[in-house]
Amino acid sequence: MEAELDEVVGPKHATVKDRSAVRHGQEDGTVTLGGRRVAVKHPRARTPDGEHEVPLETYAYFADRDPLTKVVLEQMLAGVSTRRFARTREPVGDAVSVAERCTSKSTVSREFVSRTGEHLAALSARPLSDVRLAALMLDGIELKGRCCVVALGVSTEGVKIPLGLWDGSTENKTVTVHLLADLVGRGLDVEQGVLVVLDGGKALRAAVNEVFGPVPVQRCVRHKERNVLDHLPERDRPLVKTRLRKAWASENHQQALDALQLLAGELERSHPGAAASLREGLEETLTLTRLGSAASSRQRSRARTRSSR
Repeated sequence: MEAELDEVVGPKHATVKDRSAVRHGQEDGTVTLGGRRVAVKHPRARTPDGEHEVPLETYAYFADRDPLTKVVLEQMLAGVSTRRFARTREPVGDAVSVAERCTSKSTVSREFVSRTGEHLAALSARPLSDVRLAALMLDGIELKGRCCVVALGVSTEGVKIPLGLWDGSTENKTVTVHLLADLVGRGLDVEQGVLVVLDGGKALRAAVNEVFGPVPVQRCVRHKERNVLDHLPERDRPLVKTRLRKAWASENHQQALDALQLLAGELERSHPGAAASLREGLEETLTLTRLGSAASSRQRSRARTRSSR
């Protein structure tokens, strides 16, 4: 800072014609150092008439709080608790540590909340007109008695794109409608065709129907698997799980559908709850298989047409 002051004002006690600034003593301030705020005395400069402050770029750089909030964000996302944050910082010596600031649990927590809030606001406002989706995944996550409905897109290039997050008291239709309507309002084009992946929640399904209209829906097979197995005793679960996964792994839609319907019929006699769970939305667990089978049929048809020519 003193070196910059010499460049701006000139060396101390030197005669400089047409000065653009003059020294104006020192002032208390703080800088970011090793994940904490440290008190310093920094030099000041003012215009020759004394009316305006001349800022020093070096002090502005070191006084910037962004490096501290960046460190806090990275540490919290890596799993460091607010209690343990102080132990993870760079060593700076006892003399500096005695006077450090912004290392209490409450301060670290505020920094984390502030920075994540900024990121969430930027995410929720990002235009989506340039996004071309192959699939849109929706799910509700319970956090401390609240429900966060998350939208994750998969682009036509296979890249995962976080699209939005809405908070509500439950995984209800109203919250999801607001989220989907917001995505459309930000320019997301679903008219081009998009596959929607859901966990089977009725609220999510109703919201998709209201906002997007008739679109292909793939039910999450892992959610379905858990729901079915929850109705079974432990001894029966491994065999049923194997049969479920074998059916879902089939590339032939009709064969997969027949296998699942056969399994549901067998479960009906001994475990009607598991059978009902499997039958609910069964065909939507095979949407990808159905679309793949249709594509393969079209390819075979085109191949036969070309060969006949």
